[in-house]
Amino acid sequence: MDELQGHTDTILERHGIDRLYRDYVGVLLANETWRESLATVPFEKRLLLMPKCLRVESKCPAPFDEFGLLCKQCGLCSIQDFQNEAEKLGYAVLVAEGSAIVMSLIQTGQIEAIVGISCLSVLERTFPYVEAAAIPAVAVPLLQDDCIDTTVDIDWVWDYIHLTSDDKTRRLNLNALHDEVKTWFERPMLDALLGAPGDQTEEIGREWLARAGKRWRPFLCVAAYQALREDPEAPISDTVKRAAIAVEAFHKASLIHDDIEDNDAQRYGEATLHTEYGIPVALNVGDLLIGEGYRWLADSEASSGIRAATLKVAAEGQRELCRGQGAELLWNNHPTPLASRQVLEIFRSKTAPAFEVALKVGAAMAGRLDEVEEVLHQYSENLGIAYQIRDDLDDLGDDSAADNNVSIRPSIILALLREKGQGEVNEVMEALWSGQAEVLPDKPTIRAWAEASGAHEKSMSLLESYKEAAIRSLQEVELPNLKGLLRRVIGKIFNELEIKGWCREFEVQITPEARAAAAAAAAHLQPKVVIEVEQAKD
Repeated sequence: MDELQGHTDTILERHGIDRLYRDYVGVLLANETWRESLATVPFEKRLLLMPKCLRVESKCPAPFDEFGLLCKQCGLCSIQDFQNEAEKLGYAVLVAEGSAIVMSLIQTGQIEAIVGISCLSVLERTFPYVEAAAIPAVAVPLLQDDCIDTTVDIDWVWDYIHLTSDDKTRRLNLNALHDEVKTWFERPMLDALLGAPGDQTEEIGREWLARAGKRWRPFLCVAAYQALREDPEAPISDTVKRAAIAVEAFHKASLIHDDIEDNDAQRYGEATLHTEYGIPVALNVGDLLIGEGYRWLADSEASSGIRAATLKVAAEGQRELCRGQGAELLWNNHPTPLASRQVLEIFRSKTAPAFEVALKVGAAMAGRLDEVEEVLHQYSENLGIAYQIRDDLDDLGDDSAADNNVSIRPSIILALLREKGQGEVNEVMEALWSGQAEVLPDKPTIRAWAEASGAHEKSMSLLESYKEAAIRSLQEVELPNLKGLLRRVIGKIFNELEIKGWCREFEVQITPEARAAAAAAAAHLQPKVVIEVEQAKD
């Protein structure tokens, strides 16, 4: 413990992290010392240990015996999902607290590693027992330290449960990979990879390609390639970089056309291309980027078979994207109320194809598209729908764009409000969906209605269910690298932690000033620690 705390203090000092987070950083550091050892332990030799406070206490039907909680599979909490997945892999699973039970299991010789979920105070108390047992143990701290109805970062637990040495991508730093992909879109790098623009139209297209963006699609392209290549940690060739840039060119072209079709004035906090140059120029630049994307794929230094595969994937994706966008545009001409399932179907055909193109181009560049084509289709559909649901939620968030106007479009929030809203809310939604509303509600009003009616909670539930569906689509995959990396990609794209509350036994010891300081720092803590840990792994 003294040695661990010494290393932890070094990290706190190096990054200027408040000592309030000493225990949390210590857990992260301890996890990394055991991570590689855990990966080598067979699933059937591992124990998943969960606290009973993960259950919804007021509604939980599960009884207890001398070994802990006996889950009734009611679906109200995450215990069921964790237990089912872990047991399917071969884990022993225990929902209990108490070192005596754990130690007795360890002493049988059947348990050689532990994956635990707990609050920091319990982790501190159990550390000596785990240390004495001298077996690999990693822990995921709860998102709030309380004794009832607690929550945990599901993606983090999922990562540890599935960790295996068969996955050669487990050491890949996804943050670093994403950051590297972003550098390819800096203007000097773009010109070095693609050549200098030949005229003003190409210059406008190149500038738009370099303009801000999250770069998820080229990141997904490279992630799939890394998962399927022989050496996932080897340098990435310029040929693969150009393929990833082509994927982003298709996406950027669709944004130009979307902004025209939706009459949007801003993108990335700046004027949209058609606002800056006019609609005819913007349409032409969008078309140019599509052509450039195909040209970069066709001129690839890859084999003729790989070039043909990438072009076919891009063409099929472009067709499906236009069909999805067309359905929405035609609906705009004669708007009628859409059920939530119809909105999700539009998401499936409009958003998912771009993710599918990215992943399949990466798989094709690795020469293994035929092996994984169907699973990438299923994964992409669920990922695309989840991403669009999250986009709808973000659009109504407190930190969304300053424009508070609500325009009618296929939105899961608005569809659920129409289905769940009562009285005035339902009347306004019916008028809004039919294009007959005289006064449109603003975003704060819609947000309040969504929270009061349960539409927001249902949207969050749908988001989690499609994230889970994306992960479950990988179950039958026989390639550990692909399964492991794409599972972690979900956590990378949707990584949003909310740290809240305090353990009741320590509540009286923490001053209001300390709680305020912790709340202010919480959002900045984990990235700093993760960077340090990733550097340590490298």
